[in-house]
Amino acid sequence: MRLSTETSGRTRWRQVLLLFLLSLFRGALPNQIRYSIPEELAKNSVVGNLAKDLGLSVPDLSARKLRISAEKEYFVVKPESGELLVSNRIDREEICGRKPLCVLDFDTVAENPLNIFHVTVIVEDINDNTPLFKQSKIDLKIGESTKPGKTFPLDPALDSDAGPNSLQRYYLNGNEYFDLREIQTPDGHKYPELILKHSLDREEQNFHQLLLTAVDGGDPPQSGTTQIQIQVTDANDNPPVFSQDVYRVSLQEGVPPGFLVLRVTATDQDEGVNAEITYSFHNVDEQVKQFFNLNQRTGEITSNDDFDFEIANSYTLRIEAKDPGDLAAHCSVQVDILDENDCAPEMIVTSVFTPLPEDSPPGTLIALIKTKDRDSGENGEVYCQILGKAEFILKSYLKNYYKLTTDKTLDREEISEYNITVMATDRGNPPLSSSITITLHIADVNDNTPVFHQASYVVHVPENNPPGASIAHVSASDPDLGPNGHVSYSIVASDLEPRALSSYVSVNPQSGVVFAQRAFDHEQLRAFELTLQARDHGSPALSSNVSLRVLVGDRNDNAPRVLYPALGPDGSALFDTVPRAAQPGYLVTKVVAVDADSGHNAWLSYHVLQASEPGLFSVGLRTGEVRTARALGDRDAARQRLLVAVRDGGQPPLSATATLLLVFADSLQEALPDLSDQPAPSDPQAELQFYLVVALALISVLFLLAVILAVALHLRRSSSPAAWGCFKPGLCVKSAPGVLPHYSEGTLPYSYNLCVASQSAKTEFNFLNITPEVVPPQDLLCEDASWVPSTNHGDAGVPFASDTILKQAPPNTDWRFSQAQRPGTSGSQNGDETGTWPNNQFDTEMLQAMILASASEAADGSSTLGGGAGTMGLSARYGPQFTLQHVPDYRQNVYIPGSNATLTNAAGKRDGKAPAGGNGNKKKSGKKEKK
Repeated sequence: MRLSTETSGRTRWRQVLLLFLLSLFRGALPNQIRYSIPEELAKNSVVGNLAKDLGLSVPDLSARKLRISAEKEYFVVKPESGELLVSNRIDREEICGRKPLCVLDFDTVAENPLNIFHVTVIVEDINDNTPLFKQSKIDLKIGESTKPGKTFPLDPALDSDAGPNSLQRYYLNGNEYFDLREIQTPDGHKYPELILKHSLDREEQNFHQLLLTAVDGGDPPQSGTTQIQIQVTDANDNPPVFSQDVYRVSLQEGVPPGFLVLRVTATDQDEGVNAEITYSFHNVDEQVKQFFNLNQRTGEITSNDDFDFEIANSYTLRIEAKDPGDLAAHCSVQVDILDENDCAPEMIVTSVFTPLPEDSPPGTLIALIKTKDRDSGENGEVYCQILGKAEFILKSYLKNYYKLTTDKTLDREEISEYNITVMATDRGNPPLSSSITITLHIADVNDNTPVFHQASYVVHVPENNPPGASIAHVSASDPDLGPNGHVSYSIVASDLEPRALSSYVSVNPQSGVVFAQRAFDHEQLRAFELTLQARDHGSPALSSNVSLRVLVGDRNDNAPRVLYPALGPDGSALFDTVPRAAQPGYLVTKVVAVDADSGHNAWLSYHVLQASEPGLFSVGLRTGEVRTARALGDRDAARQRLLVAVRDGGQPPLSATATLLLVFADSLQEALPDLSDQPAPSDPQAELQFYLVVALALISVLFLLAVILAVALHLRRSSSPAAWGCFKPGLCVKSAPGVLPHYSEGTLPYSYNLCVASQSAKTEFNFLNITPEVVPPQDLLCEDASWVPSTNHGDAGVPFASDTILKQAPPNTDWRFSQAQRPGTSGSQNGDETGTWPNNQFDTEMLQAMILASASEAADGSSTLGGGAGTMGLSARYGPQFTLQHVPDYRQNVYIPGSNATLTNAAGKRDGKAPAGGNGNKKKSGKKEKK
């Protein structure tokens, strides 16, 4: 018993010394934290404040992502406080077995920045296991000839606890024949041996029963018992003897099952049956029986399974040799397993940072890789490398850790995903290796500007296009993903007015289709340029611009417009005089017309549609000049009417007509009747009578029309052509402004019929402004149709501005042309009695004609028009800022009809200088001639 106590004391001293040395060794390591806990702690029990011991701030724990890196996690870090908690059941016996010191090593990883700390937890044993014997009863046979002092080894009790809580001592109940002794092996196990104190006598007592108790060192101690039944047999005096007490053998871990490990041999000096020896395992673990097989007859030990150095590197086998008399001998076999390079390296990816933004700088951490190899020595030394992928590098970081980082800037548009293969290889012979593949996704960054498919766009759009129609399609591409690659379009600039831009064009933000918001007019806008922008939805957004030029094509949508001949400023028609002695080729007048279109659509040609005397006049096809084709004959009428058509070159062509009234006379006095001196004073009573007469006339006209319609229905076939003469165009009174049947394509807004009052007291010329409401048909007689001016405009049917009849006095001997009688000069508009300038369409056209004529006179240098340079006599109305630059230049189409002389100024006329005879003098054709 004293020997057992001394042995136990030495074991404790070794354990304390080992703990002390381990603490010193661990303290020398960097970032080393050590805790000591008892086994079987409850889940979530606090081991210690890991964050505090590591010097980490509690508020930074969430950002640092402190966690445990271990194969089997027995512990977990509490995120809120940084405490190290127990997460699984910790059974020291299951983890460390019979090792005297049970240590759990693991790593803790903290990010931002990356740090790895080594933590050691010593698991202390508690007395949670009772010593137990394998058998509840032990049977022994002892020969009566056995000498006192003979020992009989007994099966020990097993206690999984370690240290003081493990099995400490054995007790045997008191008896006179047997005593108990404890034997401690080099590995620290204690075995009981039964010692015979006195010789046995089978005849006196052939059976003995003892009680063996095993007690551990816990507080309170726990114990287990077994019964020993001893049968006294006849004498077998010599037990077997092994050749060696301890056998040693070394095996490669790769030996196959059935390999002969060792053969043990025991001899017995007895003879016969008492010398027959059987071998068996004695007091071995189940693990030993799993890997080894023992032949009971020969003592050969063979392998029963594959050895693994990484599981166990040595085995201790206790062999018992027993003869038939139950005399036995014992020996131990120490089997050492030699390591082979049979374990490939293992890699554990502890952190993968994916997806990785494509703008990450070189050196950005992608993954943290941990390596391990269960082999030892060079077989367990591991190095890693990347297969291919020059974009990444692998750096060693602490022991068994590698950092995978980028080596250059990545571009998602080139490669959006990488499969990085990392290979780990040990230094064994031959070396073993393993590999893992890390998939790295590249996150998109808005680093690409939208790019248009064309450097610039030019589109041709014909005018009069339908509003809302698509006129162009711009497209831009962006290789980025999601919102970074979603492109929207807008108009950012234009040479149009900002306020008018939205009424002309718009662009679809999603498709880039450009729409026309209105119908374009080539005459107003021939081309315009837009700046379109393609903008992605990234943050910040990127954009690019492109120019779009829109060319508006011309269509033949404007008819020619006749500028000359035009009506007088007061609405009366004008006529041209031709000398009676005019020779063939004499320039009588010129038809001036313009077309707002362009190109062939504005190429004008002039044609004679109708003439009083065919062949008397000719019209220049391109110039519009009217010349005499032959000399005036005796049978030719003095008054001629010529209808000229102006056509453009469009398809289909558009046209307008102009009516020329020509009078053959050698002087104005010959062409004009006498004019009254003064207009008759207005009589209020006469005006009342006039309105009554007009009302009666309207009623009479309605009745007369009804009668005529009834008669016409019955007598239509039998009536003479003369009976219908009054209904022919040009011979009847018109109750409203109208257009002659054959001249509907004119350009002036009014048409007039010249009539003579049948009951006039005086012979005088009147300019009649006829309205639809008041027309005295009984007082009007149809006159010669050749005197009806038919220069028409498209807006026919607009009434005159005045309903009164204006009268003029006959000219005196000192009469000469006024500015109102000059064709197209600036003095052709006299205004009304209030002094305001007329502002209707007809007056506007006359103003254009006046400006053109004035421009021609200014070019000839023969007239100042009384208004100073560049003002054309209009400074009194419009101020000095109204100059020639405000109107189109049509001077090439203006001429002085009748001759090459220019118009004289007003001063010359006041001096009594008469115009040259036959120089195209004009007179109003609306005056009545004397009967």
